Amino acid sequence: MCGVWSIDLLYWRNVKQSGAVFGSVLLLLFSLTQFSVVSVGAYLALAALSATISFRIYKSVLQAVQKTDEGHPFKAYLEVEIALSQDQISKYADKILLYTNTCMKELRRLFLVQDLVDSLKFAVLMWLLTYVGALFNGLTLLILAVVSMFTMPVVYEKHQAQIDQYVGLIRTQVNSVVGKIQAKIPGAKRKEE
Repeated sequence: MCGVWSIDLLYWRNVKQSGAVFGSVLLLLFSLTQFSVVSVGAYLALAALSATISFRIYKSVLQAVQKTDEGHPFKAYLEVEIALSQDQISKYADKILLYTNTCMKELRRLFLVQDLVDSLKFAVLMWLLTYVGALFNGLTLLILAVVSMFTMPVVYEKHQAQIDQYVGLIRTQVNSVVGKIQAKIPGAKRKEE
């Protein structure tokens, strides 16, 4: 259900919900460009506490004036169980362990040049990332990623045929160039497709 909710969020199925999430995340990221993580966290906590304390005082005054006995306004939320079960922790720990082991094996394969072509591709990617790192910091890249997440799915949905056509042309050109490079590098084996 969480996956479906996030896809609907990125495709702007519910404009108010998508706009609220998009705006909140961007506001948080832009805040982090000006203030430290500690300051932003503290300000968010203070804002949440101010809202809940004000609401609690408002409800208490309202109950006193109307002479009602409704009780604590957050009682339903205070009674909700929020602890993680052992099964949930085990499931997430297993996923993290699998991902970590897969990454370590792939990095070992790339750095110890098990496949020359893959190691060269990785080297080119790292070289390109040095230029990206010189132009942008990590927070700017994160902001660009969030903006892309909320815009690219909608653009692709509206212009899927044209995008697929151009991606196919680019893929053909890249495969052609990679094939030519592999043919000229001694010891590089072409993978069977």
